[in-house]
Amino acid sequence: MNPVELKLFYWPKDRLRLTVETPGEERSYATVKPVWAAPLSRTNQYLCLMDSKGKEIVMLKDPTTLPPDSWEAVQQELHRRYMTAQVSEILSARVEYGATYWRADTNRGPRDFVTQSLQENAQWLSPTHLLLIDVDGNRFEIPDVTQLNHHSRAYIESIL
Repeated sequence: MNPVELKLFYWPKDRLRLTVETPGEERSYATVKPVWAAPLSRTNQYLCLMDSKGKEIVMLKDPTTLPPDSWEAVQQELHRRYMTAQVSEILSARVEYGATYWRADTNRGPRDFVTQSLQENAQWLSPTHLLLIDVDGNRFEIPDVTQLNHHSRAYIESIL
């Protein structure tokens, strides 16, 4: 699909929609979810547009080739979907039945969140850069664990 054939817009104000306008045909999708195919290794490349059932509509290698209004709408949705909070301190952390319950101070204020399957949802991006993804898909980033206080580092060392 040619990216210029894709028109992404909000209607109503909180629902991203897609209209595909090809010569002689027009298709619409009432709900569209933009998802990065490889958000950590190929930042800003390979954007997948999914329908409401999670089925792929189209994969775009370079989403910046979308029409400007469509790209702006996609960026708004991606910002909402991939919002990342920076953790400045871990106040508490405990493991119960495979789930880890965290309480942390972040740049977005205090947060309580739960992670499961830390093999998949605690990702070391470098030897000191940690990314935690909670059960709702929210992302909590610790750019440098060595900069955390002693208690915060102790929680990470005991759990990971």
